[in-house]
Amino acid sequence: MLNRLWFGFFLVAAVAGLSRWLLGGDQAVFAAIVGSLFEMADLSVKVMLLLFGTLALWLGFLQIAERAGLVDGLARLLGPLFARLMPEVPRGHPAIGLITLNFAANALGLDNAATPIGLRAMRELQTLNPSTDTASNAQILFLVLNASSLTLLPVTVFMYRAQAGAHDPTLVFLPILLAHFAANLTGLLSVAWMQRLRLWDPVVLAWLGGGALLLGGFIALLMTLAAAALASLSSLLGNLLLFGVIVAFLCAGAWKRVPLFDSFIDGAKQGFDVAKDLLPYLIAMLCAVGVLRASGALDFALDGVRWLVHHAGLDDRFVDALPTALVKPFSGSAARAMLIETMQHSGVDSFPALLAATVQGSTETTFYVVAVYFGAVGIRHVRHAVGCALLADLAGVLASIAVCYWFFG
Repeated sequence: MLNRLWFGFFLVAAVAGLSRWLLGGDQAVFAAIVGSLFEMADLSVKVMLLLFGTLALWLGFLQIAERAGLVDGLARLLGPLFARLMPEVPRGHPAIGLITLNFAANALGLDNAATPIGLRAMRELQTLNPSTDTASNAQILFLVLNASSLTLLPVTVFMYRAQAGAHDPTLVFLPILLAHFAANLTGLLSVAWMQRLRLWDPVVLAWLGGGALLLGGFIALLMTLAAAALASLSSLLGNLLLFGVIVAFLCAGAWKRVPLFDSFIDGAKQGFDVAKDLLPYLIAMLCAVGVLRASGALDFALDGVRWLVHHAGLDDRFVDALPTALVKPFSGSAARAMLIETMQHSGVDSFPALLAATVQGSTETTFYVVAVYFGAVGIRHVRHAVGCALLADLAGVLASIAVCYWFFG
């Protein structure tokens, strides 16, 4: 799947570049395409340098938590649920606790913590994988849920809106939550359909229902806060929980008489090994994405959507926000640039800008996640992982459009 996808990116870029040259005489397109190759290769190395430190830091603390028994405790707690969602993973396996920590970090917007924990979870799942280069059912479910995981505190989107001069930076808070929930549910249902999982099992329904009630209560509580208080709480809660997790790991390790410093060093060494294995996969995927963007293929797709919407007689205000949606699966930095450009061009509180912010907060950089998580364990055949993850992204975009028309007219 990745081989065909990677080749398809370059093929589409080649066709788009030739079309611009033959039809419009754009001779600079090939220079832009070639330049994007070197630009993305350079970016891959810069991203990896950042990941080296982050991975080493968090895998060091995670090693302390594992030796203190925290990961095993989470695995035993969630064993009944994951026995139904991931039947090939034994109850009490360390991967279950790591997956739980990863989802919790994502929900709180702690990306720096979520990625290293998720990579460690993927490596643990790989120990159960009968094939060294083909994704297992458990790995696919974890990746899709990770790519569409619910973020309760989208602090970065609030920050972008505040920097652009929004009167209420948190205006898109509830729309993002609703759209993100739609994406997450679609991801789960699509994988469950492909893998024939029994989601109507009483244990699964109890966990999902309980989670929905807690989420609803949390949203109701946050809706009672003023905009300034909500933004302040988002920042405080994220930082407090991040540091609180570190302190909890250290305290648990000290209570269990774990050699804290030695354990941290052992875990940090694993971070270097993981980051080193990631680099070739990251270069390959980011270069393909860069070529596709530089060729103008994404712009062509956007013009096609605008033409269809106009001839169908529909409200086309949402089309101005689609650049963020189109590039988000390929590049998080490009999507941020598109969001900022939309806010500057249309106004920070215009409908396209509000929709672009909602899309930014409710979708994920799917191809980056696939390259990083599967690349870390040498997976080449991803089976239905990309399809299910992109379906979740599509659900997030469509839900964002519907919710924004509902909230903002």
